[in-house]
This record gives sequence, C-alpha cells and structure tokens, in this order.
Amino acid sequence: MEKEKLNSSEKIIERQTLLFLIFFFGIFGFIANKMGTINMIKTILNTSYDLLMNVCLYLMAITVITGGIGQLFLEFGVIDFLNKILSIFMKPLYSLPGASAWGIITCYISDNPAMISLARNEEYKSFFKKFQFPALTNLGTSFGMGLIVTTTMMSMPVKGSVPAALIGNLGAIIGSIVSVRLMLIFTKKYYKEEAYDSASSIDIDHLSKSREKDRPKVKKTVFERFINSLIDGGKSGVEIGLAIIPGVLIICTFVLLLSDGAPANGVYTGSLGEGVGFLPYLGKKISFIVKPLFGFTSPKAIAVPITSLGSAGAAVALVPNLVKEGLAGPNDIAVFTSISMCWSGYLSTHIAMMSSIGENDLSGKAIFSHTIGGLVGGIASNIIYKLIMLL
Repeated sequence: MEKEKLNSSEKIIERQTLLFLIFFFGIFGFIANKMGTINMIKTILNTSYDLLMNVCLYLMAITVITGGIGQLFLEFGVIDFLNKILSIFMKPLYSLPGASAWGIITCYISDNPAMISLARNEEYKSFFKKFQFPALTNLGTSFGMGLIVTTTMMSMPVKGSVPAALIGNLGAIIGSIVSVRLMLIFTKKYYKEEAYDSASSIDIDHLSKSREKDRPKVKKTVFERFINSLIDGGKSGVEIGLAIIPGVLIICTFVLLLSDGAPANGVYTGSLGEGVGFLPYLGKKISFIVKPLFGFTSPKAIAVPITSLGSAGAAVALVPNLVKEGLAGPNDIAVFTSISMCWSGYLSTHIAMMSSIGENDLSGKAIFSHTIGGLVGGIASNIIYKLIMLL
C-alpha cells in the first residue's frame, strides 16, 4: 500500500516537473528565438539593473515617507478617528461589522498581509459572524499598498494626476464592495446553518481592559512621540521598500520583455527597452473589449493590470515609462490606481492569507470574487473619470 502511494506521488512530481520544463523552456525559448539567447540575457540584466536603480529606490523613498506619515497618524489618534468614521459605513456598504474598517486602514497604509495579524487576533475575530470572517481577506486586499500606490500615481508628470488618483481610490472602493459582497454570498452557502454563529466567543470587554492594564505607562513629550513615530514608520517603509524589490525586478523584467518591441532597425543588441512586443499585440487583439471598459490610451497599458495580479509594486513600477513615452494619460492613471490597489498582487497573497485564517476551502471563491471586484473597480474608475470630464 505504501509503495503504491509512493509510486503515485512520484508520478505526480514527475508530471509537474515535465509540465514546468515545457512551460519554462517554451516561453523563454520563444523569446530567445526572436531576440537571440545572449541578447535576451543581456536585456534581462540591463532591465533589472535599471528597475533597481531608477524605480525600486524611488518607490522605497515613497514608502519611507508614507510609512512615517502613517505611523504619525496612528500615534496621534488620526487613524482611530478615521476608523470611527468608516465604521458607520461598513454595515450598509459591505454587510460587515464596524471593526472591519480597521482592516481597510491597516492594509491601506501598509500591505495585504497586515490583515493576517488582525484576523488572528481573537478579540478582533469575535466581532464577526462565521460567514463574514473569510471576507476580510477580500476587504483588506482591495486596499493593499493603497497609500503608496496613490502617492506614486499622484507624483506622475501628468496633468490632473492628483484628481485621477483620487478617482482611482473611489473605483477601488466600488471594486471592494463587489468583491466582498460576492464573497459573502459564497460563505453563507458554505456555512449554511452555522453562518450566523459568532466566529469566536471571546469576552471583548475583559480582553480590552486586561490589554489596557498590561500596556506600559511611559510618559513621552509630544516632540518625542512625533520624532519616534516618524523614525519607526520610516523603518517600516524601508522594510516594505525592500520587500517589493524581488517582485519589481522579477515580474517587471519579464513583463517588459513581453511589452517592449524590437529596435527600430530590427536588430537586437541586448540593450534596455528591447523585447518581443507580445502584450501590445495581445492588447490590440482584445482592444475591442479593453478600450470601452478601461479606456486605455495604448494597448501597452494592459501590462499594468496584468502585473498587478502578482505585485502592486511591480505594476506601479511600469507606469513611469508609459507616462514618459506618452502612452498613459490621466484617465489611465485613474484606472491604474484602482486596479493596482484593488488587486494589489492578490494572486500571490490570497491563498496564503486564506490559509493563515484557516479558510483554505474558500480560497477559490475568494480569488474568483476578487477578480470580478478588480475588473469592476477599473471599469468604475474609467466611467467616473469620463463623467467628471463631461461636467
């Protein structure tokens, strides 16, 4: 019996290995065949270096600043104040308890995984019914890296980039509502009779009082709190900046290989900005769908939403080049902001997040709901921007 199990597992591994090799060499064989193997490798290295020096360090500077500001807001109660305001809207918009607003804020000023630490907190968990709790993953992911994405988009040298980024935030909110509401439909069916049971039976008042009692009473001046918050927040910004480097270098390099075309003379040299032009080709083929839905200025813009599936940081890193080449305008900025926020690399974090809160069985439903939510968010941003331009 054990031998049969071993043989079957070996066959699965062999099958997976074979499929991986076909997939890997198929893609890079296609690129190398068009560019030349040496030229492909040189372009990969040149692109990665350029992204590291000109994009990643720029994004890290933004994450340090936004991290400091975020920590400052947290220290002086601004975040708590915003949480109380947002709590009023959580029930009618998301059909979630007011406590879920804290998840929006923490993910907005940091990244998707911030929701995991909240979801593991028994005190926090006790606010939710069983059918509501898994939807926290969709809610938090809809706002992952929101502050960083928004400030980066606002800094783009495009006229009207600031209002466009704000419209993108509105689109992300609409997308998040769709994602969460769809997820709740699935979770109600999944839990059935137990759907409305509490996720936990923790005595919230007792925990709150004990936590307040155990908190060290250290008196600090306003100036000390101000400086310490800025520095601590800046340090967290450095960590986020470092964390997005692998995604930007690996995902963006590959996407740029598929996005950039051949040199003007058709001769590949391994220089920066060379590629096989597959994504623009794909964008043109499906432009009859993409153009009316998202209003992209160029077929190349499709690279941003595709990249945001794996990494919001990598998706944002593609925008400066599009703007520089005149391939993205304010309407694109609005849609980029919405999709980069709403999806924010959910394919690379969703399964891990669902697993961490013990909801593996619902991972597929969460991903499906969030895919629809992100598309709706991008479409909503496009429509809202165009309506405002008409007024």
